[in-house]
Amino acid sequence: MGVHDHDHDHGPGGPDHSHGHGHGHAGHSHGVSADADRRWLAIALGLIGAFMAVEVVVGIIAQSLALISDAAHMLTDAVSIVLALIAMRLAARPARGGYTFGLKRAEILSAQANGLTLLLLALWLAYEAVQRLIDPPPVAGGLVLVTALAGIVVNVAAAWCISRANRSSLAVEGAYQHILNDLFAFIGTAVAGLIVLTTGFVQADAIATLVVVVLMVKAGYGLVRESGRIFLEAAPAHVDPDAVGDRLVAHPPVTEVHDLHIWTITSGQAALSAHVLVEPAGDCHAVRRDLERLLAKEYAITHTTLQVDHAHEALLTVGRAGEVAADPHCAESHGPVHREGPHDH
Repeated sequence: MGVHDHDHDHGPGGPDHSHGHGHGHAGHSHGVSADADRRWLAIALGLIGAFMAVEVVVGIIAQSLALISDAAHMLTDAVSIVLALIAMRLAARPARGGYTFGLKRAEILSAQANGLTLLLLALWLAYEAVQRLIDPPPVAGGLVLVTALAGIVVNVAAAWCISRANRSSLAVEGAYQHILNDLFAFIGTAVAGLIVLTTGFVQADAIATLVVVVLMVKAGYGLVRESGRIFLEAAPAHVDPDAVGDRLVAHPPVTEVHDLHIWTITSGQAALSAHVLVEPAGDCHAVRRDLERLLAKEYAITHTTLQVDHAHEALLTVGRAGEVAADPHCAESHGPVHREGPHDH
């Protein structure tokens, strides 16, 4: 049995692909800058973990739901950072075996978990807040105010640390959204503590919690929606596949583009594949290179797989008179067929 070396070189000096197929891989990154990002995330994790332990104790003493909800939110902050750290380490592993893209979608799993925890926590806090609006317990406003002000400082520091990391990663962005929402929560808690301290209106604590719930739902829904689009192989939100298909077919000597697929492998890394037909006299290799440059320049899509073939000439097709020849390349294309002139999408 032969031994295969899998450390292939696909750089500029590597072999070109055969007629009809092309892969553009230049100019894109297959992962986040793990070392620098992990350091900033670890600092933020330390700040949040230490303050969370203090806040739980103070929240119980002060009987403040706003403080306890902030502490619970900080727990999800810590979990989100841990998930981001794990996802970044997994995403950095090279592709091998059956995982031909590596484990890059681990960060998308992390982002979805972050979004779901925000939504579930928001439901629990909303229930508790309504209960306290109906039957409010006594709240130590002064203790709440001081703790919330300290929490603002800690969250500003943690948010600054994570902002230094690569937020194009959806996992890092998920952790950042957690901490940003926690910062808003502490601001609301500080205002509630001040109101309770100066007016005795203890329901302010529950009202502050409901404001935070709204922010948590907004951030959680955004993360779940974005990660869901990636899992469902949707095109990036800023890319219209129909417009891309029309742009490709407008490039001479292209006559047709079908089986066009655009999806996101992981955060900031879009991929495209398509079957392109060119005029019988067209240069398939030149067309492939031109289209790859076009996709990279106009749409920032650099991970491409283009199958480029010559369109068959109907006059040269052997068949019955009046019979339309079938496309010899694709028995059934997926999605719309793009041709020059008006056509259905």
